[in-house]
Amino acid sequence: MVLTAAVALALSGTAAVAHAEPGPLPCSYTLSPPKVVPLSGTNAVTTTLSPAGCDRSVAYMTVACVQLQGSDGPGQCAQQNGILTAQVFYQPYRPGATYIATGRGCATTGNPPQPVCQPMGPLTATL
Repeated sequence: MVLTAAVALALSGTAAVAHAEPGPLPCSYTLSPPKVVPLSGTNAVTTTLSPAGCDRSVAYMTVACVQLQGSDGPGQCAQQNGILTAQVFYQPYRPGATYIATGRGCATTGNPPQPVCQPMGPLTATL
């Protein structure tokens, strides 16, 4: 009987470890590459981050960022709450420079709901 209890305990421990492994990400997101667009009479660099689909989860935030490659600053970011697309505009635009787009999408999943954020990018473009 002691042997049976030891085997059952060992198997239950193995099952718990296997169950603790992370599953697939709760939501997928689409990050657009940086591109030049007209904005109020001048040019700006923009990127977007959009929720692309969620599996039994709820997207609650998207953040899109653009940075000039080689610059010391953090770049510019824009945030949207819920399932809205985040879009950022970076100025001043420098022709011929390389820009880096990054983002972060966040969703809640599980019971009780837990936040899960995933980084996106980087995507680069010389514009």
